[in-house]
Amino acid sequence: MNDTLNLHPPAVLQSLVAATRAMGFTMASDELTGSLLRTLAATKPAGNLLELGTGTGLATAWMLDGMDAQSTLHTVDQDESLVAVAQKYLASDSRVTFAAMDGAAFIESLLVQQKTFDLIFADTWPGKFWLLEETLSLLKIGGLYVIDDLLPQPNWPEEHPPKVAQLIAALEQRPDLRLTKLNWSTGLILAVRTH
Repeated sequence: MNDTLNLHPPAVLQSLVAATRAMGFTMASDELTGSLLRTLAATKPAGNLLELGTGTGLATAWMLDGMDAQSTLHTVDQDESLVAVAQKYLASDSRVTFAAMDGAAFIESLLVQQKTFDLIFADTWPGKFWLLEETLSLLKIGGLYVIDDLLPQPNWPEEHPPKVAQLIAALEQRPDLRLTKLNWSTGLILAVRTH
């Protein structure tokens, strides 16, 4: 089996990839992660989904491609220029809401609003390395928490590997999660909240 064949990416993905390369952004989610996110989004009919770290919208496009018409996606990134690219290609989809602001402040605002989510994809520091407990409290029972970039990447700073190890250990010790570590794509953890 070749997991890179016949992925059937969203129609908009080619334009998003070209725009991403043109601006020199190198931290976008890859197609394998996108394909997994689309599949997971499809398991949450009428779901409320959250993406922390919009980037230029590549993962956003995959998630939207898996969502049904009643689902919603909230996505945030602190870099307005990246969010502008995602909005250019995806904002016509009424199921998605974009926020250009600090991720930690966005998470705090969701806590105040008592929002809960069926799927959270944390692709930035807030929600993964910071405010982990707060982010997981936003996850419904049966909800999915997905993180990527857990395998060594060429753009990692020297102090980053211990942080990744600490994060994985913290997730492994949580009694309210069941998780699977995937030594695949950029290295992912897929977790479900059980109580």
